[in-house]
Amino acid sequence: MKNPLLGGLTPARFLREVWHKRPLLIRNAVPGFEGLLSPAEMQQLACREDVESRLIQGGGTRWQLDHGPFRKADFRRLPKTEWTLLVQSLNHVLPEADALLSRFDFIPHARLDDLMVSYAVPGGSVGPHFDSYDVFLLQGRGHRRWQISTQTDLALLDGAPLKILRRFEIEDEWVLGPGDMLYLPPHVAHYGVAEDDCMTYSVGFRAPTTEELAHGFLMHLQDTLTLEGRYADPDLRLQAHPGQISRAMLAQIEAMIAKIKWSRHDVAEFAGRYLSEPKPNVFFDPPEAPLGRAAFNRLANKAGVALNPKSRLLFTGGRFFINGEAFTPAADEVPALQALADQRRLAAPLPASLRERFHEWYEAGWLEIDAP
Repeated sequence: MKNPLLGGLTPARFLREVWHKRPLLIRNAVPGFEGLLSPAEMQQLACREDVESRLIQGGGTRWQLDHGPFRKADFRRLPKTEWTLLVQSLNHVLPEADALLSRFDFIPHARLDDLMVSYAVPGGSVGPHFDSYDVFLLQGRGHRRWQISTQTDLALLDGAPLKILRRFEIEDEWVLGPGDMLYLPPHVAHYGVAEDDCMTYSVGFRAPTTEELAHGFLMHLQDTLTLEGRYADPDLRLQAHPGQISRAMLAQIEAMIAKIKWSRHDVAEFAGRYLSEPKPNVFFDPPEAPLGRAAFNRLANKAGVALNPKSRLLFTGGRFFINGEAFTPAADEVPALQALADQRRLAAPLPASLRERFHEWYEAGWLEIDAP
């Protein structure tokens, strides 16, 4: 089925021809879209301790970066031009943002990162730069001029607090208005400048480096691997140099380390835990007055349940992972859990065998009784 969000392309065709391959401009991707919040509401979020925010001022070769939380007075002192406010993980604090992200579920949830919103006054920008991940840039209120380049020169400006490209060669240029969207694959250089007061919503995706994955996997092995045996040298011989590490010792250590092995199961277990683990700055708030199990079951079995916007539920085969924890449900529970992972909500009536697990997740702040 063709998707207006993708300029009339089907998701399958978009993934085959565009994703990770070339930029795509989509006019009127979300008809009538004016955004999800006002600049004043965004500034209120940027003053919160539990919200990641940044304020960027300047242009050219002179830039200033400040991290939140901010105070209201910080915004009153700002000039009328050339500044940008960024709020990360808007989907964690705004239900409408979480709903907007669901439009992009043709991309696996394991790849999804978050929804960032950018508010800029005229001339506001974060400079010419590139990302190492795919991104959809959806325009809300106002207008932003985007210039892009597929240049291979990705050298950065020395001494800047941001990753600003030293040189930027414009290849294409468009002005995006409300509802327009630009998709960019990794490493396509781009430069967005506000034409007027404007807000842009950025859907970003996770793209861990090989080093990050390898480090994470080695940490996983450290926590899960058990190796038997101990270094021993009953045939030890007198050495001419006591300070020397002998070839025999090195050979034995090499043989002991060679016992470290892993299987596809180990990789799947690591991937599930790693990709479902929330970011270090994400915390869950349990309900202040949690319902008892009977009351929870009664209400949830009428309204259904929904994952907290911060929760990540993934699965592979019959193994499930939520917020970095793994479990294997009974076979008859798998369809319902798969539906919850795919749709992030599960309609009533709930399977009786899952109600105890769901109540535990509810008490931890991972899951909520669904609201209309």
